[in-house]
Amino acid sequence: MARKTVNRKELRAEAEAAEALEKEAGAAKKKKKKKATKRKSKSVADIRMKLFWGVFNQSLKRVALFEFDQKDEAEQKAEDLSKGGKSPHFVQKVKEAVEE
Repeated sequence: MARKTVNRKELRAEAEAAEALEKEAGAAKKKKKKKATKRKSKSVADIRMKLFWGVFNQSLKRVALFEFDQKDEAEQKAEDLSKGGKSPHFVQKVKEAVEE
């Protein structure tokens, strides 16, 4: 079986010729500019949020909810629930939406 010998220089010349043809074709076909589409902005109503203190158990379930100025009461509730070898409870800030 005869083997066809290919020269790298010939392959490179063919590749450059193909690139030149593509550039010419691209220059002939001028791309149309797309008009910028305006994005529709979603008008989200301002949702008011209020901060509370939440008492949570070890499995992250909220057990009690206190106003933000009642942090001492929330910590006392967590301490009372944690006594007696029960699972530990902790206090964490909670944000909730306020209905008007």
